[in-house]
Amino acid sequence: MVDKVKDYGKTKQACYLGFVTQAIVANFAPLLFMAFHREYGISIASLALIPAVFYIVQLVTDLLCAKFKNINYRKGIIASEITSALGLVGLVFLPELFSEPLWGILVCVCVYAVGSGLIEVLCSPIIEACPFPNKEGMMSLLHSFYCWGAVGVIVGSTLFFSLFGLENWRFLACLWAIVPLYNIVNFATCPIEPIVQDSEGMSMSELLRSRTFWVFLILMVAAGASESTMAQWTSAFAEASLGVSKAVGDLAGPCGFAFCMGLGRLWYGKKGLKLDLSAYMAGAGVLCFVAYLTAALSPLPFIALAGCMISGLAVGIMWPGSISLTSARMPQGGTALFALLALAGDAGGTLGPSLVGLCTKSGNDDIQSGILAASLFPIILVVSLLCIRSKKRFSNKS
Repeated sequence: MVDKVKDYGKTKQACYLGFVTQAIVANFAPLLFMAFHREYGISIASLALIPAVFYIVQLVTDLLCAKFKNINYRKGIIASEITSALGLVGLVFLPELFSEPLWGILVCVCVYAVGSGLIEVLCSPIIEACPFPNKEGMMSLLHSFYCWGAVGVIVGSTLFFSLFGLENWRFLACLWAIVPLYNIVNFATCPIEPIVQDSEGMSMSELLRSRTFWVFLILMVAAGASESTMAQWTSAFAEASLGVSKAVGDLAGPCGFAFCMGLGRLWYGKKGLKLDLSAYMAGAGVLCFVAYLTAALSPLPFIALAGCMISGLAVGIMWPGSISLTSARMPQGGTALFALLALAGDAGGTLGPSLVGLCTKSGNDDIQSGILAASLFPIILVVSLLCIRSKKRFSNKS
């Protein structure tokens, strides 16, 4: 029976802002690469450590959450907002306290990467445990707020730098930190239910012994790779193919991609109640594959860029849909399940862009050849979904 006294709408809003916070910490520092290069004399090659360390720390956080299943959701999610805010504010002064400013930046990155990892692991089960009627649609809507956050931080930061100059980035870092600081109050006061009771949740070893769960992990890797490949390479692709400036490339590339991905998640969140989720995801995988081929093979730059945007619409359902499918099939998975799914998604998010980079390098800096290689991931996603659907049909007949 739904508890009418508890305001689960406040829980929903807190989780929405949680994903906005994750978008801020994931996308803000890369926008400051040229500021770090000019002010601190850090080489461009060394700055590549920033996203690498961010994703490594986030992966480690996911793994630790999977290992320790009895996590207090409220304390964990409040800690995510505190570490996110501390990391952003630390960027203002910590680099100057080190003889090598890069080390100060990396300390801040490590701090807010922990927050990002906790948000990724805990927000989904918090929403899943709430008594909302359309769980799949709600999960898609939740994850759309990462997209809106990414669009907001890119557009907002670009506008701020245009008006006040890149040299005032420290003030902007403090402004972005207000979001997680405000959300601490939301998470401290909203109702939060456990996804399962601590004694009933499956352990990491129990999940990994399940052959069915491995199919879902592969699905999640493919979803993460399909999403992150385009998200991380569209800026460079726009600059190289269209010959535009970095600011225009950021707006036409990752910002446009995130906007389209958010639209895809928002549409399913509002209209997906009567749809078969696995069939819808399979169709999205086919569309994503076609979009990747368009981006990789079209001789016309604007058509290729359109392929990138269409892939954003297609991948929107992949990550939240994979979580919903797995949770419905393994309802006793608990925190460990969501943590391992986040780990698999982040692993795919590292594997996909890395494959593009390697293939681009071997193809004489041809980004389109790298994107062509990454078209493998939506195929893996569709095959995984077909396996899941066939297992479901077999179990229903049995």
